[in-house]
Amino acid sequence: MKSVEIKGNVRTDVGSKYAKAERKAGNVPCVIYGGESPMHFSAPVLAFKGLVYTAEAKTAAITIGDTSVEAVIQDIQFHPVTDQLMHIDFIELIEGKAVTMNIPVVLSGQARGVLNGGKLKTILRELSIRAIPGHFPDSIELNIADLTIGKSIRVSDVTPSDYEILNADTAVIVTVKKARGAVDEDEDEESAEEGAEAPAEAAAEE
Repeated sequence: MKSVEIKGNVRTDVGSKYAKAERKAGNVPCVIYGGESPMHFSAPVLAFKGLVYTAEAKTAAITIGDTSVEAVIQDIQFHPVTDQLMHIDFIELIEGKAVTMNIPVVLSGQARGVLNGGKLKTILRELSIRAIPGHFPDSIELNIADLTIGKSIRVSDVTPSDYEILNADTAVIVTVKKARGAVDEDEDEESAEEGAEAPAEAAAEE
């Protein structure tokens, strides 16, 4: 898994008043949990571009003064109107200690149901994964080629490897919904069978 380097400054004043001042200065207030005690820091908003505004799952190599830690995002807050990055909570990666991370879902292939006029709908774009550092996948890849109209891929259909999926087994990840003018798989097969039988019947009548 790729890592993004972030150089931060220690925050000694951690009230909302000071957090607001940090944002006004173009910085993002952050906290790192998981170690002996929480570490409060801030860094320029541009420093998080490759970590937050990306479809890939990445770790963060954070340097604060003389301290360096490897961490992953646990929670992120955006302004509800401006979408400005407001705050990030990280959790430190410690060897042998399992942590939770959101991993993106990547779809491959062309769904049969879409070819028949159905509409592909992605419900979960990320899965919540719990694993020991070093065992996180970069993404969860799903082949949707055999997905027909009305069918879905659920969390229970994913086979984890060296990690645990925390989402409910019954949760739908992706589905193909029937759209106007779509042809069901069964209808398509029946039409093909009828087309094959017609010439045979005509020959028998002759």
